Amino acid sequence: MTREIEQRGLYFEEFEVGARYLHRPGRTITEADNVLFTTLTMNTQSLHLDAAFAATQEPYHQRLVNSMFTLSTIVGLSVAQLTEGTLVANLGFSEIAFPGPLFIGDTLYASTNIVHKRESTSRPGEGIVTLEHVGHNQDDVLVARATRATLVRMQP
Repeated sequence: MTREIEQRGLYFEEFEVGARYLHRPGRTITEADNVLFTTLTMNTQSLHLDAAFAATQEPYHQRLVNSMFTLSTIVGLSVAQLTEGTLVANLGFSEIAFPGPLFIGDTLYASTNIVHKRESTSRPGEGIVTLEHVGHNQDDVLVARATRATLVRMQP
C-alpha cells in the first residue's frame, strides 16, 4: 500500500511562536510580471512602466517593481507551507514597509516569523495567528516586511 501525503498548511496548534519559516524556491521577477500586475491593478505609475522615464529618475535610474506585487508575492510564497487549506480568513495587515527597492530580474526570497497566536474567543475551533512576512532579494537586501493577522482552523 502506498502512503498518500497531501500538502497542507499548519493547523493552529502547529504554529510555534518564535519559529521562522524559510519559503523556497524564491521567485525571479520578470518584466512581464511587473507590467501585468501594474496594469491589472490600474497603477499608472511611470516608475513601474516607462523604462525611459525611470532611467532619468534618482536614485535608481531604472524601473521599480510594483511594491504591491512584492507584498503579494512574499505572502504568496508562504501559502503552501503555512496556510494552504487551513486558513479561514486574513484579518488584516499592519506595519507594511518597503525598505529597499526590488528591480526586474531580482529574485525575491521570503520568510515568515510566527509572532503571536491565541485561540479565538468568538469562533470555537479557530485561532488567530500573527505572522511577520519578510522579503529579501538575491543579495540579502531587505525589500519588504509586513505583519499579517490570520484566522486559522484548529485540528479537527
